Amino acid sequence: MKKIAVFASGGGTDFQSVIDANERERFCKIEYLVASKPEIGAITRAEKAGIKTLVYDKTAETKEAFYARVAETLKSAGVELIVLAGWLLVVPGDFIVEFENKIINIHPSLIPAFCGMGYYGLKVHKAAIDYGVKLSGATVHFVEADVDGGAIIMQRAVAVENGDTPESLQARILKVEHEMLPLCVKLFCEEKIKKCGRQVCVEA
Repeated sequence: MKKIAVFASGGGTDFQSVIDANERERFCKIEYLVASKPEIGAITRAEKAGIKTLVYDKTAETKEAFYARVAETLKSAGVELIVLAGWLLVVPGDFIVEFENKIINIHPSLIPAFCGMGYYGLKVHKAAIDYGVKLSGATVHFVEADVDGGAIIMQRAVAVENGDTPESLQARILKVEHEMLPLCVKLFCEEKIKKCGRQVCVEA
């Protein structure tokens, strides 16, 4: 059974979706939660589930030292997959190289629309509504140095409805995220995701 680590920066609802799915099916061992700041909701979820935490406190260490500490800890623990579930810190290139093709991220749009630097949280949904698109959704992709630019694993569309607000669109897309992210983690852990360049084959 593969060991994974989940990175989160907020309340941790995507993180919780992986915990819940794994409790039902046991497709991985969630070894660590990595939190981008102290006292966020994701930490409470990890503690409740008995999952160890690594926390970035910018008053105590630099980002470089934090990522180095995390990399060493995760490698020592035998972690084989890193899941970015609402992670708001840019992952440095050297960290990505150390875990090449072993980091996935979920983004709340249909990449390549409304993604990259500055597109996170409600900003993504506001941009989609302001542009007037009829479909938005969520994307799970591999992480590369280009922010939100890695090979796409899975996408699901969500209709943008008349009168939508960023909050209402986010709520519907979150439901899709909570289904899709655990599924992608499960498929990765079962070695059913094969990457060849930008092409990703997913076995059902």
